[in-house]
Amino acid sequence: MSAEQEKVRAPNIRDVARLAGVSYQTVSRVLNDSPSIKPSTRQRVLDIIQEVGYRPNAAARALVTSRSRTIGVLAAHMAHYGPATSVTAIEEAAREAGYRLSITNISTTDYPSIRSALDYLMSQSIEALVVIAPQVRVFDAIRELSIGVPFVTLESSGRDNGHSMSVDQVLGARLATRHLIEQGHTEIMHISGPQDWIEAEARMQGYLQEVTEAEVRTRAPILGDWTASFGYRAGLELLRFRDFTAVFAGNDQMALGFIHACRELGVDVPGDVSVVGFDDIPEAAHFFPPLTTVRQNFTEIGRRSIELLLGELRGGGHADSQLIAPELVVRQSVAGAPS
Repeated sequence: MSAEQEKVRAPNIRDVARLAGVSYQTVSRVLNDSPSIKPSTRQRVLDIIQEVGYRPNAAARALVTSRSRTIGVLAAHMAHYGPATSVTAIEEAAREAGYRLSITNISTTDYPSIRSALDYLMSQSIEALVVIAPQVRVFDAIRELSIGVPFVTLESSGRDNGHSMSVDQVLGARLATRHLIEQGHTEIMHISGPQDWIEAEARMQGYLQEVTEAEVRTRAPILGDWTASFGYRAGLELLRFRDFTAVFAGNDQMALGFIHACRELGVDVPGDVSVVGFDDIPEAAHFFPPLTTVRQNFTEIGRRSIELLLGELRGGGHADSQLIAPELVVRQSVAGAPS
């Protein structure tokens, strides 16, 4: 090999071995964290790896160790703030533990699409699986397919506590509704998310539980689609009659659309109508007025989901899979009920 070729090609395991004065088998044992290597030898090899910028070939290591060090992620609706934030946290936590991610995103949640996505992930020899999908039917399909690796679902239905990690959606909705009731509101509308979404159903149940317990009027929730456009259209329709003094929106985007409708129709928020959202997206603090909302710690969800999987992979049993408590963030979109 010419000097020019030597300069441009990436260093390999034999280059590291030659520079460290050891065999390539010794370098392999260092990479696989073998306890039989002397600390001084291990450090010398690691120093050379750092110096030359050697990157082990993941596929080759998998053949030798029978481990891919890969965690699969099956995701839907990745454009949403929450799932995208959780995936970032999952990737960081996995990387710290020596794993990488293989992510596939399903655009539809029919059975063939789910089966195809899972087949692809299993073909990558994943050691564990994280499922980030909003509909009950996705989880039903996964259970029917009998996944042969440890898995965790980011859901809040409470049907499978040993394999789920989520923020307590029902509690979050109750906190939002209770805050409005404590401000004197007894006529509270709920603009819900889509009917087949787990989070939408849980938040609706939290709203209904809280108004029932407080013995205030129960209103039929308005089924939305999570978008600001729906919140805006719903606001234009609901405000024609305005027989309510507060709105609990199922997410911050629908709350934003509703506030837009209020401004267009000359309805003051919070003077005439109070509004609470859900999620605490980064922009919520900059709405006009700044939005009172329920904060979900999506980063913690991602981190703890990897903890749960690593506990199973290492044979240490399940990590803590208790629901994560949400937090009410009080800003300026809520005031006392108008007399």
